[in-house]
Amino acid sequence: MKNEGQIVSLPLRIVRHFPLYLNWIREKMAEGMEFVSAAELAAACGFDPVVTRKELAITGVIGTPRKGFPAAALAQAITVCLGWDNSTDAVLVGAGSLGTAILGYDGFREHNFDFVVAFDSNPAKIGCKLHGVPVRNVSEMSKLVKRMNIRLAVLTVPKSCAQSCADMLVEAGIRGIWNFSPVKLNVPKDVHVENADLAAGLAALSHLIRD
Repeated sequence: MKNEGQIVSLPLRIVRHFPLYLNWIREKMAEGMEFVSAAELAAACGFDPVVTRKELAITGVIGTPRKGFPAAALAQAITVCLGWDNSTDAVLVGAGSLGTAILGYDGFREHNFDFVVAFDSNPAKIGCKLHGVPVRNVSEMSKLVKRMNIRLAVLTVPKSCAQSCADMLVEAGIRGIWNFSPVKLNVPKDVHVENADLAAGLAALSHLIRD
């Protein structure tokens, strides 16, 4: 688990920008690039270079005129700022098609994000392993989340049970929910919800591509 005292508190805008910077820097490092220009990084991500320079300054890495920032040091500093240098344990609730696909996404491991257990109510799934993650009965969720001191959950259940599952997670001590369910969750102010509304995204794309 992370040492919460070592995580840098960042504005949400920067939290969203840093992963984009990190991906681009890592791609360039794989190509042999040793230094990163803030201007090139900003252009690649579609940001104002002045904004990018200010955000990179938060990392504490010093750039060199006409050379830029040392790529390896900058990548490591961004990783630390995001708290990705230590592992984050999470649970997944809803081991259906979407939940199974999320469990199988290897990209999470690059950021030290680990699913330790999944929960479902389907007897056919309970007791099985999906991509190496054990599936337990949702009735055990509160007990196990408390015992394992988990703070993050991914919710991929149907609309009909999304709120009740969220209530159970909050009661068990979950502080952050990545919500893939098509419902606005009612949670306490100190519980953070990040909504991934697939229907809204599809609707927006469908509208934009109309002739």
